[in-house]
Amino acid sequence: MISNMSISPTAKRPFVIAEIGVNHDGSLTRALELVQIAADAGADGVKLQLFAADKLMNREAVFADYQQQRCDDADAGAMLRRYELRPLEVATIVQAIRSAGLLPLATPFSPSDIDTIDNLQLPMIKIASPDLVNQPLLHAAAALDRPMLISTGAATMTEVEMAVGWLRAWGAEFTLLHCVSSYPTPDDQLHLSWIGQLAERFNMPVGYSDHSTQVATGALAVAAGASILERHLTYDKTAAGPDHAASADPDEFEQYVQLARQAAICCGSGPKRILEVEQDVRKVSRQSLVLNCDVSAGERLTTRHLTVQRPGTGIPAAAMDMAIGRRIRIGAHRGDMLRWAMLEPAA
Repeated sequence: MISNMSISPTAKRPFVIAEIGVNHDGSLTRALELVQIAADAGADGVKLQLFAADKLMNREAVFADYQQQRCDDADAGAMLRRYELRPLEVATIVQAIRSAGLLPLATPFSPSDIDTIDNLQLPMIKIASPDLVNQPLLHAAAALDRPMLISTGAATMTEVEMAVGWLRAWGAEFTLLHCVSSYPTPDDQLHLSWIGQLAERFNMPVGYSDHSTQVATGALAVAAGASILERHLTYDKTAAGPDHAASADPDEFEQYVQLARQAAICCGSGPKRILEVEQDVRKVSRQSLVLNCDVSAGERLTTRHLTVQRPGTGIPAAAMDMAIGRRIRIGAHRGDMLRWAMLEPAA
C-alpha cells in the first residue's frame, strides 16, 4: 500500500501514470491544469520531472533530433532552463496531485533531485531510461527505500541485467518499464513483446512507458502483460515544445485509460480453468457415449456399439477407450446414453 493507493501486479486494472514532463511549459498554472486533466481522464498518478539544467547539462550537451526540430533555443541547456520549476512551485503541484486523490511521483536527474523527492515525501521514484546505467543516481534513489520504476529504453539486455543486479544487491523494490526512446515511437517499433521477455527474464511484473501516438497501445501493452502504464499528457499536441507532439491530449488520454482498463478486464487472471459462465454450455454441448444399437446383458462393448451425441451428461466421449471392452450389466437399447453404472468393472 503506497499513500493509500495500491500498485499491485495482480490488480485487475493497470495503474496509469500521466507524465507531465515539461509539457507545463515552465508555468505553474499550466502544470495545475494538467493535474486536473489527468484526474478527469481517470489517471491513477501524475509524474513530474525534477531537474536543474545547469547541473544536468554539460556545455557540450546537444539536442536530440526530435528536440531540435521542435525548439528554437540556442542550446539544450537553454531549452531546459525554460522548463525548470521552482521548489515552491513543485510543492504546490505535488499538493494538487494529492488533493486530486492521485499518486505523486517524480523523475530525478541528479542527487539534489533525490533530496527534493525525500523532502516532499513522494512515495515512488521513476528513473528515466538514460539513467538505467547511472549507478550513482540509482544508488542514491535506492537509498530512500521507496518503490522505483525503471525505464529500459535504448538499453541492451546486458545493461538491464547490470542495473537489475545493482538494485537487487541494494535490496531495492522496483519494477521495470519497457520503453522505446523515440518521440514519438513508430508503430512498427513498439516491440510490445519485450514486456513478456523482461517479465520472464527477471521474474517480475513489468510496465510500459509509452511514447506512441496511438490510444490503443496501452490496451495492447496490458494484453502483453503490462501492469503499469506511463503516458505523456499535454493540453495541446500542436503546442511548441519538445514533448507535446509525442503526448496524448485530454481526449486521447481519457480514451487511453478507458481502453487499457477494458483490456485488463478482458485479460482476466489466473490459470486456464472452467469458468462459471461456461458451465451451462459445457453441460449441454459436451458429448457422451450413446448406444447406436440394442445390446444384450453381458455383451462386451465394441466401437460398433457406440456413437457420440450431446449432451455431456453421460460417460464422456473422451472416455471411450475406458468403456470399450466392458460388459453391459443389463440389456440396453439403441439411443440409450451410457452411464458407468450400466457397465461391469474393467477386467
